[in-house]
Amino acid sequence: MSSKSIKVFAPATVANVVCGFDILGFAVNQPGDELVMKITDKPGVIIDNIIGDEGKLTRDPLKNTVSACVISLLKHLGRTDIGFSISLEKKMPLGSGLGSSAASAVAGLFAANELLGNPLTRMQLLPFAMEGEALACGHGHADNVAPSLLGGFTLIKSYEPLEVIALPVPDLYCALLYPHVDVPTRDARQIIRSKVLLKDAVIQWGNIAGLISALYQHDYDLLGRCMKDVIVEPIRSMLIPEFDTLKELALANGALSFGISGSGPTVFSLFRSGADAEKSVSIQQKFLLSHQIQSNIYVSEINKTGPVVLG
Repeated sequence: MSSKSIKVFAPATVANVVCGFDILGFAVNQPGDELVMKITDKPGVIIDNIIGDEGKLTRDPLKNTVSACVISLLKHLGRTDIGFSISLEKKMPLGSGLGSSAASAVAGLFAANELLGNPLTRMQLLPFAMEGEALACGHGHADNVAPSLLGGFTLIKSYEPLEVIALPVPDLYCALLYPHVDVPTRDARQIIRSKVLLKDAVIQWGNIAGLISALYQHDYDLLGRCMKDVIVEPIRSMLIPEFDTLKELALANGALSFGISGSGPTVFSLFRSGADAEKSVSIQQKFLLSHQIQSNIYVSEINKTGPVVLG
């Protein structure tokens, strides 16, 4: 161990990428979480402080995502001789569909692994991050934690056994619009149909395959045509105010595509130009404000690094 303290950043993510429910995701440069972890004399993991959560997150280390997965990691490594204290700064909204719990889990695991001398690869850390997701939303999916941990675009080829594939990262800008409405992840999952029509499944398969092909070919027109969802978005979009109009505004102002980030309520759009992304998402924000709905906006390139050491 070369250091007794570390500060890290872990990025937010866009899960599903419209047509790839539970199997596709990508990371963004902003927003994200920052975390300071220190080695302590006493074994175990404690949470010193959390800021930016408005007091909503538990400080119980066994129940908080950021600490619970670190405890699991230490147990796996047989490191009962060491302790960590954690100070977490939430620099992203909770329950926004931006992978808030995933970013916290990834930040904690990445920091702990660094302080321990990197005994595990990032891919080996992934199951521990998924444990944190299961604790946070009742479902241990990887479409947020995989891109947050690995950076870029990721495909979850299978869950049993777990197999994650890194995809080419497009030279695109992502605009995120988080309307201040409440769409809990558990509720957003419960309204999804358990059965789908075969004809809808065929359309979805074609779109997913086409999207992945577009990433490899850097074919942005094809990418835009493939980012359509006939299974989940038609239902989930009903939970997001003015969704159809926001989509129309984005596409009319240069967006290649538009969709729901994770379970929502955040929506995202992809652009070839950063200036177009800024302009378009500002128009969307002003439209929501005209309907008395406040929102946060973020614009960034696709994150290629995953978590990074800040100091």
